[in-house]
Amino acid sequence: MKIICVGRNYAEHIKELDNQRPEEPVLFMKPDSAVILKNNPFIMPTFSSDIHYEVEVLVKINKIGKHIDRAFASDYYEEIGLGIDFTARDLQATLKAKGLPWERAKGFDGSAMIGQFVNKQTLGDLENLDFSLQKNEEIVQKGNTADMLWKIDELIEYISKYFTLKIGDIIFTGTPSGVGPVTPGDQLVGFVNNQEFFSLKVK
Repeated sequence: MKIICVGRNYAEHIKELDNQRPEEPVLFMKPDSAVILKNNPFIMPTFSSDIHYEVEVLVKINKIGKHIDRAFASDYYEEIGLGIDFTARDLQATLKAKGLPWERAKGFDGSAMIGQFVNKQTLGDLENLDFSLQKNEEIVQKGNTADMLWKIDELIEYISKYFTLKIGDIIFTGTPSGVGPVTPGDQLVGFVNNQEFFSLKVK
C-alpha cells in the first residue's frame, strides 16, 4: 500500500501559505509507516516544534490501473474517507528554502491519520462534499470538494501516468484553508457531510 498526496489543490490554502498556484498537481508520497495505527493517538515528534494538521478527503483504490482515462477513473474506487496529513511546518520551511524534498516533514512516522471509509454511493455528489475538522470542539477547517483545483477523477488520471495504482492505495486529495498547529492534549475530530469519520487525541 502506498499513500499518494496532493499538495496545493485548494486556492485559499495556497494563499494562506503564500505559495504559487501550480500549473499541474503537486504530488508527494508517504510511506506505510506514516499511518497511525487504529485507536492510537498522534504522538508529537521530538524533531519539530510546529506540527500542523491538514484535513483531507481520501480515496481508496480498488483495482490495479495505469494510464487511467478520467472518463473511467470512477471505476477504480468505491470508498471515500477522511484523514489528516500532519506536517512539520518548521522542517518543511527549511527544506523548501534549500530546494530539498519534503519527505522528512510530511512522511515521518505517524504523519498520516486515516479515518473510516464509506461507500461513495452513500455520499451523493463527490464534487460537492462538505468536510471539516474540529479541534477541541471548535471548527478550524471547513472545505468542499467543489473547490478542488483538480477533482478526484482528474487526479487519478494524472497520478496514474506516473505511478501504477494498486488495490489498497490511498490518495490524499489536498487540504482547504485553515491549517494550524497542534499541541499535546488537543482532540481532533473530522466530519464529512456532518458524519464523524475520525476522532484523534494528540499526545
